[in-house]
Amino acid sequence: MTDANITFGTALRSPYDVADSARRIEELGYDVLGCGEHVSFYGDTANGFVSLSVAAGVTSRVRLLSAITLVPLYPAALLAKLGAALDVASNGRFMLGVGVGGEFPNEFKACGVPVSQRGSRTDDALEVVTRTWSGTDVTYAGRYTQLENFSLKPLPVQKPRPPIWVSGRKEAAMRRAARYGDGWLPYMYTPEMLAESCATIRKQAEDCGRDPADVTCGLFIFFAVHEDKDTAFRMAADKLGKQYSQDFSKLVHKYALAGDPDDCKARLREYVDAGARFVFVSTACPDDYVDTNLELMAREVMPALRRAPA
Repeated sequence: MTDANITFGTALRSPYDVADSARRIEELGYDVLGCGEHVSFYGDTANGFVSLSVAAGVTSRVRLLSAITLVPLYPAALLAKLGAALDVASNGRFMLGVGVGGEFPNEFKACGVPVSQRGSRTDDALEVVTRTWSGTDVTYAGRYTQLENFSLKPLPVQKPRPPIWVSGRKEAAMRRAARYGDGWLPYMYTPEMLAESCATIRKQAEDCGRDPADVTCGLFIFFAVHEDKDTAFRMAADKLGKQYSQDFSKLVHKYALAGDPDDCKARLREYVDAGARFVFVSTACPDDYVDTNLELMAREVMPALRRAPA
């Protein structure tokens, strides 16, 4: 039996104190630092490109993932420029996380983007991003974007381009990952759902003429680690319930990572066995426990999973 390297990432959980948080995440040994975004949401939110730019200036090793960019809310060429610029500014550490959004329609209305077009706009944008990140003088006629001899200068540092991680839960997102993605990063998934989706994407990638091995399976999961498992569960249920404005008490055990360190290690091994090679954890706990949560994950859980059976 061979070993597989498991990469770990975590998210900035606040639009405030970004520099200090980024330094701490790198010091704790996480491989990837991420930042989500919304134009408007239930609570305070960041913009991924802005916060990750701050993080790039105070870190040197950790990779920077926009987790997740709401792709349809950006003009495609502007999205490509922002990603290329951040890759240059970070000396080749940027990773684009792709999502279609839609759970908060008001932000789409404010940006003049119909929610019904979020999938087709994302596909159009990914065509633009992949072409303009890897070549110059690009001509493209899409449904929403037209380019004529268009070039980004400078091009991204990473060659042929920065990695693209596609997030989502449904068939359309899987097809997107198979066609455009270097990685698949589903959320609110069980290990069984992950294994099934990874098999589906491998087959779809092959149908697209790609090597299925070029698409890495990952996992985005909310977490709360505490020496008392019941406390961890309550933290996650309360935090996610407020964040998504619904009752999470019956969903935490299914879709989140909550418990003592041994519980979390055991549950993560199930996801690794299902195919996850990148585990992106996002804290689901009170603000005054975030630092401890991150530390327990880094100290008590991650070392046991760094190398796991393939």
